[in-house]
Amino acid sequence: MEWNFETAENLTRALRAGDVTSAELTDEAITRIERNDQAINAICVPDFDRARAAARDADRARARGAGQGEDRPLLGIPVTVKESYNVAGLPTTWGIPLHRDYVPAEDAVQVSRLNAAGAVVLGKTNVPLGLTDVQSFNEIYGTTNNPWDHGRTAGGSSGGSAAALASGFGALSIGSDLAGSLRTPAHFCGVYAHKPTLGLAASRGMVPPEAPALPADIDLAVVGPMARTARDLTLLLDVMAGPDPLTFGVAHSVTLPPARHERLRDFRVLVLDEHPLLPTGAAVRAGVGRVAEALTDGGARVDRHSPLLPDLTEAALIYMQLLASGSSAQFPDARYEQLRARAAGLAADDRSLDAARLRGTVLSHRDWIEVNYRREAHRHGWRRLFTEFDAVVCPITPTPAFPHDHHPDPLERLIAIDGVAYPYFDQLVWAGLPTMPGLPATAVPAGRSPEGLPVGVQLVGPMFEDRTPLRLAELLEREVGGFQAPE
Repeated sequence: MEWNFETAENLTRALRAGDVTSAELTDEAITRIERNDQAINAICVPDFDRARAAARDADRARARGAGQGEDRPLLGIPVTVKESYNVAGLPTTWGIPLHRDYVPAEDAVQVSRLNAAGAVVLGKTNVPLGLTDVQSFNEIYGTTNNPWDHGRTAGGSSGGSAAALASGFGALSIGSDLAGSLRTPAHFCGVYAHKPTLGLAASRGMVPPEAPALPADIDLAVVGPMARTARDLTLLLDVMAGPDPLTFGVAHSVTLPPARHERLRDFRVLVLDEHPLLPTGAAVRAGVGRVAEALTDGGARVDRHSPLLPDLTEAALIYMQLLASGSSAQFPDARYEQLRARAAGLAADDRSLDAARLRGTVLSHRDWIEVNYRREAHRHGWRRLFTEFDAVVCPITPTPAFPHDHHPDPLERLIAIDGVAYPYFDQLVWAGLPTMPGLPATAVPAGRSPEGLPVGVQLVGPMFEDRTPLRLAELLEREVGGFQAPE
């Protein structure tokens, strides 16, 4: 039997029944990677020897039986890890040539949780330079190609993880998300991802190379699961969720509330496919429409408008300022002063996304506090919205995966939406919709474009009610269809 595209849930069932061993699953996954990854370039740091040893350990543990506490949630399941996570003994470079030889001595907290759950780590997956792109390419490891069309990007910054899942290289992966870095690759590659509520999953050890692995939370940033089914997302989120044992974990544990509903017909859903600052391409609008139709056919209450929805223009401008504000701390003084002079020259009424990014880059602490206050007002607006709705369906980016574009200055790149060019980073407006207030969002497949490319949408849920969009994703999987292997 071919196991490489089976779900983690089914693999666990087969392992428990004795139909297969972890050693066999691991060897089969490694064989597939060695045969197929040259064309995809998803696995940038293989760790096959240790994976085989971990698989043998998992088989021995399972042989001892559940009575010995050896039926852990991921016992014997082959997985991958985004390159940006510290794994003891493997390089962590973030694609930065200066750090190509850096090897951390300690696992990231999420890698430790994978190991404790019994997972078998096959290796690390490719990323963009510094994790700062919606494509995954760098001078150290090269370019990750989309498994559906090698001339197109797999997305970023968790592009290697999404491409690995779509290619059958492991059942699960872990990534991170600041500007859609879990959701965009999932959308481009036809897999699932979940951006957890801000602060739900500890991120210590998911740090730039040679930076100390301190339990510090980065504004907007989360770590989260990727999989080929919604149920597998939930399985992996349950492993990842919880505070850092060095800080909040001293006093707190996590118990997520159950999903608001178990049946599709009980959900109240707001569907969005238009943004005031950027058009949505026809292929993505069609994907949103397929999900809306499935919801309606399943008896859910579906609305297209609500006066409770926070202002999308202001939300995007706040997001861009907060996103950019984290980028300039390490800039040389001369560069920072140049940017500050440019920002001072902006017209007071310039409310473009470019202006928001420039202003954010040079925000004073005083100004950041004011922007953060506006964010809190939006969070309250979302709380009000979720008294009337259980989830929001909307795009992740305005287009399916686009052709590779490696122009050295990202600010010179453009994104084509139905033949019209727009600034490259404007495509982040949809990713920022749940990121700015810290809401959970689940990326789900929603069919294909006329060119045969995957199209995904995101299901946005109430803060710390992550199980609600995950359950909705599971129900939609039955109606819209889920993952399909590339042809």
